[in-house]
Amino acid sequence: MKKKIAWITDSTAYIPEDWEGKHDVHVVPLSISFETETFEDGIDLLPDQLYERLQKSETAPKTSQPSIGKFVQLYEKLKEEYECAIAVHISSKLSGTLNTSKQAAEIANFPVEVIDSKILSYPLTLLIKKGMKLTEDNLDFQKIASLLRDEVEKFENYFLVGSLEQLYKGGRLTGVQYFLGNLLQIRPIIHVKDGLFEVYEKVRSEGKAIKRMLEQLDEAKKANKVSNIQILHGNVLDKALALKAKIQEKYHDIPIMIGPISSTIAVHAGEGTLAIAWIND
Repeated sequence: MKKKIAWITDSTAYIPEDWEGKHDVHVVPLSISFETETFEDGIDLLPDQLYERLQKSETAPKTSQPSIGKFVQLYEKLKEEYECAIAVHISSKLSGTLNTSKQAAEIANFPVEVIDSKILSYPLTLLIKKGMKLTEDNLDFQKIASLLRDEVEKFENYFLVGSLEQLYKGGRLTGVQYFLGNLLQIRPIIHVKDGLFEVYEKVRSEGKAIKRMLEQLDEAKKANKVSNIQILHGNVLDKALALKAKIQEKYHDIPIMIGPISSTIAVHAGEGTLAIAWIND
């Protein structure tokens, strides 16, 4: 007898260690290329290894979506074990991963509901967790997918970019912007809005940037029920823990999760990145 629903995501999601090989969750990795070498995110290139390479490399690595062949191979296998699947992917405006996943499902003739998270990282994980909870109500996979698409609109997020140099190497800053940013100690706060990265605010110093991000959390808390907070970091666990402590001083009742950003995200944001996201219920 086949299992009911398989869950698919990509390696931009944060996957807790206790999920690996469990919960019917299958992760398709994006690729990271350093000149002549290509690695699969989370498989043969872990974040610690990436940061070492970034420090030594003069040119920025490139990221690329999974090939359609990888998705087809996965879906061909899953349709032998499951009745259907729900795939939750990185924003379709940031990567072609979602469209590739959808095309592969059609080729494999496997019923897959594909969800555009309009974001990346741990919020994808939360959507899957929510979906798993909904299966307990015996809803069909299409209804679950519809409810998860409504959840997408509730996420709010802010990223304190860790490395202007990494943004510059990747072509996202001009030489003048990079020079002035370093000279004036400008730290851009970025958020994902409507599926795209936008500069929310440019702040002088990391301390002021974190204060600004926490002010946004305060505003959200006044207007909504904030049910879950996620802190993601680029190899700066100490700063993530300090941020968690600040939030807990004020909000004792909200669960706070800490986890690393994936290698794919770190390629663009760099070591030292600190992000905060939450759900506005």
